[in-house]
Amino acid sequence: MPTNLNILITNDDGYTSKGIRELVGIMRPFGRITVIAPRTFQSGMSVAVSLGNRPCGFKSLGVQDGVSWSWLDATPASCVKFALDKVFPGRKCDVVLCGINHGSNASVATNYSGTMGAAEEAAINGIPAIGVSLCEFGEDADFSAVKAHFPAIFAKLMDNWPSRRGLSYNVNFPPSDIPVRGVRVCHQGYGYWIEEFETWDGAVPPEVNERVDALYVMRGRFVDGSPSGDGTADHHALEEGHITITPQTIDRTDHDEERRLGGIMNDEF
Repeated sequence: MPTNLNILITNDDGYTSKGIRELVGIMRPFGRITVIAPRTFQSGMSVAVSLGNRPCGFKSLGVQDGVSWSWLDATPASCVKFALDKVFPGRKCDVVLCGINHGSNASVATNYSGTMGAAEEAAINGIPAIGVSLCEFGEDADFSAVKAHFPAIFAKLMDNWPSRRGLSYNVNFPPSDIPVRGVRVCHQGYGYWIEEFETWDGAVPPEVNERVDALYVMRGRFVDGSPSGDGTADHHALEEGHITITPQTIDRTDHDEERRLGGIMNDEF
């Protein structure tokens, strides 16, 4: 396992989050660390990028204990783009780590995740990428299980990384009140949310500077769509106390449907 990697770390909770600082500590033995993270909370941004309709502010925070820290006023995927363009010329980045996210990124939460959006951006550029999440939303979440188990997981993944492009790994840890039972390689579970918008009854945010009919906040209730006996659906494995590793790819093609539909539609006209 190499210990001289050029490592980029980002997240979607913002550069001040506890999770990203815990991840920096975990990754120190593996190489040189550069942190470029969003200035503000960017959860739910998926692989959105900050296009040319507004400038992106950047601020270097200097070197702290050997780690270069900075923030970008942009999405997580844009932080990766910026790093590869401005900090790692020639794409001289060996691996991108995204997290540690405060909250689960299992099941279809993956589709919305800014954490995994940043990993996807790295994968698009042919760079190994791993998203790391803990199923605890609190600002002061307990990351002890991640610190205990992720170094070995990271080393094994890097030692066995395949040569093909476009791959990333989504690693989720169960909450600290569930004993860790082991590691399980999984597929993305299925589900969806209902009753997602609730009326907001708090103070009117200062950015709401015009008259509105109502204010809502997105919360919702998750409906599990995976079979109850599917122990390799990532969200089920997490509930059982497993650390889950879900391989993901940038290719969103449904290849089964490509073959089926090709037999019906190809050469139709």
